[in-house]
Amino acid sequence: MSKPNALTEMPMRPCFVWQPRQFALACRIRSNPAMAIDRSPSPALMYAPSDHRTQFRWVICALLFFGTTLNYVDRQVLGMLGPRLQAELKISDNSFGKINGAFAIAYAVGQLFAGRWLDKVGTRIGYTVSLLLWSVTSMAHALVRTALGFGVARAVLGIVESPCYPANNKIAAEWFPQRERSTVMGFVNAGANCGVVVAAVMAAYMMNRQFGWRATFIGTGALGFFWLLFWIPLYRRPAEHPRVSPAELAHINSDAAEAPGKMRWLHLMVLPQTWSFAASKFITDAIWFFFIVWTAKFFAARHQMDIKHLGVPFLVIYSMADLGSIFGGWIASAFIRRGLTVNRARKLAMLICISCIIPVCFATIVPGHWQAIVLLGMATAGHQGFSANQYAIVTDMFPRRAVGSVSGFGGFVGYIGASLYSWLCGGMLEHNGHNYTPLMIIAGTGYLVAFMIIQGFAPRLEPADLTDDNSGADHAG
Repeated sequence: MSKPNALTEMPMRPCFVWQPRQFALACRIRSNPAMAIDRSPSPALMYAPSDHRTQFRWVICALLFFGTTLNYVDRQVLGMLGPRLQAELKISDNSFGKINGAFAIAYAVGQLFAGRWLDKVGTRIGYTVSLLLWSVTSMAHALVRTALGFGVARAVLGIVESPCYPANNKIAAEWFPQRERSTVMGFVNAGANCGVVVAAVMAAYMMNRQFGWRATFIGTGALGFFWLLFWIPLYRRPAEHPRVSPAELAHINSDAAEAPGKMRWLHLMVLPQTWSFAASKFITDAIWFFFIVWTAKFFAARHQMDIKHLGVPFLVIYSMADLGSIFGGWIASAFIRRGLTVNRARKLAMLICISCIIPVCFATIVPGHWQAIVLLGMATAGHQGFSANQYAIVTDMFPRRAVGSVSGFGGFVGYIGASLYSWLCGGMLEHNGHNYTPLMIIAGTGYLVAFMIIQGFAPRLEPADLTDDNSGADHAG
């Protein structure tokens, strides 16, 4: 008679997903084996109840936040190192303006095609390719030794960074219902502010430690590879994601169903709703680009502050910008929940943000640097809150299949404005003795102009008429 095998004779225990309820049931089965008649795993033990709503969309929001942070780290570090690079490589203000203008014009051209490209390849692949390329390009800045070389490097960076914001807006439309999108874009925009702070802190630390500006470009560029370790395994579309419950998917898709069909890309360009976004971006992107590129040079010229002393001021300014970004998105969503129409909620939020920006006109005449820091912090906070709602109106007026293309076109027009304004800034500062007063006045009043443009093209934020989009070969997705 064969000896019993201890392994085969061991009582079988069911396998459970680690959850408190399943653990308690396992203990009961172990104490009473009669309960374990059917040893096959029960679906009820393996999955959450169907009425349980997961919140995985906020994990996606966090991924977008950190992706945007890295995007701004890599574009902002040149602005932080600008005074040092100009002194070491003999780069004039006019040339520095042209270097940043090269980034802006390349970013603009890239955005013109980025939205349509994302509509075709999808946001998961598109974001991955874009971030990988912009990280490598940022690190390659360490090899540059001339103003022309920096112009070329910035142009390449502008092209490969351009899918970031169209992707953010497209993902927000795919993953969140309309009433949550301005809040989401507020958090995503906050990533831009964090990116400026990270760039300032890293640049100040690296320069204080005598690592040099080349090591700073390599260190900031390398950060993107860590983000990819989370993005690639975690991101899928909502309907395909195993961590999204049916209840959460129903919540994501709770808005009115969109009509299917293809979309003529050129048709979008003649719609007033498209131009309400794009023409206003021409103004606001130029001013925001002025803030992130020229602020370090403003403090150097007006208050004699070098790179080693800019870490704390930038931390304060862009922490305020973070709060403004989150508040600007949240307040519009709060107005909608309280019964205001989407049109009134968005525009009232924008007007509140504009009231924070106007005082920056006086940043050049206040006596101390801390007063200037507060005024710039209020202005950047107002910009980010305004921008969160500016992006949200695209998702209010266009179906999801068009969001990437419209966002990309708006980014193209916006950074055309940024490139022109950057060249203007460089020329004006070189010829008027580093007087920033006219530039601050433009920054303080420009958002009123942008608001009037939105009101003129889209007085009610009505949905765009895409009924003629089912014909034609030139379509976006």
